[in-house]
Amino acid sequence: MLEQAAGFALLASISPTALFVMAVFLASAEPRRTALAYVTGALVMTVAMAVAVLFIIRATGLDQPRESEPRYGLRLGLGVLALGGALLIARRKPKVPDPEKEAENFIARLTKRPGPRTAFVAGLILFVPSVTFIAAVQVVATARAAVVVTVVTLVVVVLLTVLVVWLPLLTYLVAPERTTNALRGADDWLRANGKMVVICGLAAAGAILTISGSLGLTS
Repeated sequence: MLEQAAGFALLASISPTALFVMAVFLASAEPRRTALAYVTGALVMTVAMAVAVLFIIRATGLDQPRESEPRYGLRLGLGVLALGGALLIARRKPKVPDPEKEAENFIARLTKRPGPRTAFVAGLILFVPSVTFIAAVQVVATARAAVVVTVVTLVVVVLLTVLVVWLPLLTYLVAPERTTNALRGADDWLRANGKMVVICGLAAAGAILTISGSLGLTS
């Protein structure tokens, strides 16, 4: 259970946008407070959604053996959504940068005046649950493990999902200058390759979920 849930959580952590926003916040006037507020917002959203998804799955009985068909059907549906998202992003043509419209960009507005309040809101918004995150929680919810094992696995899922924000903050507290330089380099690389990273992550998750759901329905 832990390996499968952790794998989906790692895929859910792939977010070039979240990393870019963290780089902006760590370069702000109050880097520690702002970045901490960002991580807090991300954790609040992720924990709340993990508990909500777990409760919904168990409240509807999808964790019961007799509900294996709906459970695998949900997994297949998540896989199709992930593959569809990867295809949609791959087919999307890159837009020509427009300085006037850039000011209206949602992420640009969030990072225009970095501060703890806007950082917290950014964390909430950017960590709205993805298909891969829901898949990770579904693995935990349907495993029928002991309460302690379920809680520990769910904590691991949450921490891995928000890895892209708490790890840079942690390294910044230890080595500020080195972390800032590394994030600048990562930002440049992600600007060039971020789209492909997201496509590959969604495609991998979609393939795994689709195969798992299909096998479950036909077995």
